[in-house]
Formats: sequence, C-alpha cells, structure tokens
Amino acid sequence: MSASMIRRGLELLRDDIKGAGSSQKKKQSSKKASLMSQISTNRRGVQKQIRQLQTHGKAGKSKATVKDKHIKNALEEYRKKQKKSQLSKNLKFFLDTKYKTQENYTKKILHQNSGRLSHHRPDKQVKESNEESIFTEEEFQRFQEEYFAKL
Repeated sequence: MSASMIRRGLELLRDDIKGAGSSQKKKQSSKKASLMSQISTNRRGVQKQIRQLQTHGKAGKSKATVKDKHIKNALEEYRKKQKKSQLSKNLKFFLDTKYKTQENYTKKILHQNSGRLSHHRPDKQVKESNEESIFTEEEFQRFQEEYFAKL
C-alpha cells in the first residue's frame, strides 16, 4: 500500500471519526444542559448542586432483592428512640471515686448554689423556748375561786 492510498482512506474516514467524537460531546453537553436547567441561578454552590444531582440519579436504582432487607419491629424501634437513664452509671462512678472533698469546700459550694431568691432559701428554724409562769398553781386556784364566786 502506498502512502497516497492511506491518506485517501483517512480522508474518507475523517468525517466518520469526527462525527463519533462530536456525538460524545453532544451527549455530555446535553446531560450538562439538563443539569444546568435544574440548578438555581445563584453563582455559589453550582458544582455541589451538580454533584448532588448526578449522585441522585445513580442512587435511584431499585433493589428488588430480599437479601438486604430487615424486618423492623415497632417495639424495638420505640425502645431505641427512648432515652436511657444514666443515673445508675453516674452514681456508681461518683461512689467509686476515692477522692473525697473536705467539708468546708462542700459547704461553700452548697452555700453558693443556694438560690438568691426568697423562695429558694430554707426556712429558718424556730427556737422553742420554755415559758415558765410567774404564778403558781395555788395562786391560779385562789384567783379562780374569787372571780367565779362573785358571779
């Protein structure tokens, strides 16, 4: 084969080769054009929106297999969502610690944490005083006899 025949063959096939390359570009540009029509006109976040739309299309495949499906139990789901009490763990932690604070520090902390409002303060202890009478029982009886005898 001569070089001239090869050139002629390449010239004939050049149109076909160019057409094939341009069809790929047309497919890519049509995909981008469809994506760009779905994206907002803001300049920020365009690449992120394109990525999200591209991955969204891939994730749309449906899996009709039963292999990966798990049956959900409503009671188990409810128990998972409920908050668990950490009281026992916290008490165990604080009771197991070897370090004990001094009493004067604990009193200071309790005093600082007692509220400043009047209803936060503890009630004052009322001192009970033993009242002793000046008069004796005999004097009361005499008074009673004199007072009620006149009526």
